[in-house]
Amino acid sequence: MWRYDEPSGQSRIDYYGGMVKTYQLSSYYQYGTSLKIAPVTTEAETNANTCLQVNGTEEYRIVPQPILPDLNGFEYKGNEMVNGQDTQKWQLIQIVGRKTNRYTVWLTTKADTKHKGEINPIPVRYEMKGFNSLLGSHYDHYYLEYDNYDTSDIAPETFQIEAGMTCSAFPGPGAGHVYTFNPMREFVHPISDSHLSFEFHKFTRKHGRVYSDTKEALYRKEIFRQNIRFIHSVNRRFKGYTLGVNHLADKTEMELKAIRGKTYSGVYNGGQSFPYKNIDKIQLPAQFDWRIYGAVTPVKDQSVCGSCWSFGTIGAIEGAYFVKTGELLRLSQQALIDCSWGYGNNGCDGGEDFRAYQWMMKHGGIPTEEEYGPYLGQDGYCHVSNVSLTAKITGYINVTTNNEDALRLAIFKHGPISVAIDASHKTFSFYSNGVYYDEECGNTEKDLDHAVLAVGYGTLNGQDYWLIKNSWSNYWGNDGYVLMSSKNNNCGVMTTPTYVTM
Repeated sequence: MWRYDEPSGQSRIDYYGGMVKTYQLSSYYQYGTSLKIAPVTTEAETNANTCLQVNGTEEYRIVPQPILPDLNGFEYKGNEMVNGQDTQKWQLIQIVGRKTNRYTVWLTTKADTKHKGEINPIPVRYEMKGFNSLLGSHYDHYYLEYDNYDTSDIAPETFQIEAGMTCSAFPGPGAGHVYTFNPMREFVHPISDSHLSFEFHKFTRKHGRVYSDTKEALYRKEIFRQNIRFIHSVNRRFKGYTLGVNHLADKTEMELKAIRGKTYSGVYNGGQSFPYKNIDKIQLPAQFDWRIYGAVTPVKDQSVCGSCWSFGTIGAIEGAYFVKTGELLRLSQQALIDCSWGYGNNGCDGGEDFRAYQWMMKHGGIPTEEEYGPYLGQDGYCHVSNVSLTAKITGYINVTTNNEDALRLAIFKHGPISVAIDASHKTFSFYSNGVYYDEECGNTEKDLDHAVLAVGYGTLNGQDYWLIKNSWSNYWGNDGYVLMSSKNNNCGVMTTPTYVTM
């Protein structure tokens, strides 16, 4: 359910039948405030409603979220019956390569009882066929159904939280919550071509990008301009890898930080020691790739949820299960996001792999994605008690730190490995191909802010690399993967790798 009150500067969105509620309050704080009522499951409580608060910034002001698409550029396409109603069909068509994107809204009309003679359009459905303007990458089919559109005055208490509930700052890392608290922000507005330059226009067309108004379009265009300059400046240096324009090219550093979710707690993770001795004497193949053997599921897009830690964790467990059984399961990241708060993870706002391992060891496994439900890109109700669990683990191993042969051995014998990296540099955000090495990249535990999956290793043009699976969609990197240089433990791939035992 979606409520929007422009005069008071307030909006509220209830997700998944009220499981998560978000409030956008523009006058509550200097730059606006977002509140999020979400179910938090710890070992002491299950799905306890908790109020989390994040304030806007001068760079990212929180404003009420409109519920209707901007119809600039839409053309009338005649009348059509939708959901038993006679509607007007309005459409915006974009051609992207060989694909056609269609943004369509169906409207009916209703007389305004307050202002005689005026007719109000009533939305019935808004549909997108093409690039997903919510997640920014997938080519698919999405739609909004307006089941009960009402322009009556909204009661002030609609935008008030329950009596006695206190809101607190989010326990997760960084300022990225201003983005993750309203993932619907870019959902309801198609592209306005009139405000874009040629290159920016190509970018927005390719990635289905949407903006709320002219001011934001110009703001995004300027970010895009600076990122393009950076991409070209790095490519002119012939570093051995190439950067490219991807779906992140109009994002600020704060927004990029929001999709990195590896936290640093500074505590010992409780893992067992690496069991192999005389590692340098063990014969290993020069190159290895678990994708060839069928041990790796397809690349996903974590969207605006800072849940990378769950993707690295699940990837390692899926790989270990495949090594043991020969069967590849698609396990549920969403279950870890929803249910492992009690071990110190923070859902869409960060976590660590070992905390997820510990939760699994107590609860006896993890559900499949098919049984638990799809990835939401949002915190959700924990319901593992209603599904069966599989892929039970008995422990987890810390691979010997900063030893290339140890990590190669672990990958070869035990499957894909959960690793953490420093992904804070723009060179990583816009990586396209080649062996990635950035001398500014850190490799201490405190530097590591993003969790990924090491699925292989090899050598390209004399440079040794780790084959890393990311969770930023197939539009990032080389079909979702990056070749990370193993030189000097660049970006910390070898700092905290772990695998599980079954």
